[in-house]
Amino acid sequence: MPYVNKPRPYKHEYDMQQKRGELPDRMERQRARREMDAKGIDRKGKVIDHITPLSKGGTNTPSNLKLTSRAKNASFSRNPDHTVKKNKPKKP
Repeated sequence: MPYVNKPRPYKHEYDMQQKRGELPDRMERQRARREMDAKGIDRKGKVIDHITPLSKGGTNTPSNLKLTSRAKNASFSRNPDHTVKKNKPKKP
C-alpha cells in the first residue's frame, strides 16, 4: 500500500489515466468515490453499488449509487452467461 502515510494523489492519477486513454466508466466510478469522500461519507468496509446496474442502462450519477457490504453486493443470483437474474416478485 503506497499511500498509507500520505494522501493519495488523485489528480495526478486522473491525469495519467486520461493520457493512457483508460475507459471513461472507470474514471466515472472514481469520480463518484471522490464525491462521496468529499461529502464526508464513510465508505470503510463497504463498496459502492449501482441501484440500476451499468449493464442494464444505469449510470454513475449519485442518485443511482448506494453503499453496501461486499458480501451483499456479490450475492446476486446469476444466469449461466453470468448476467444478473431479474428480481421476480414473491408469490403470496
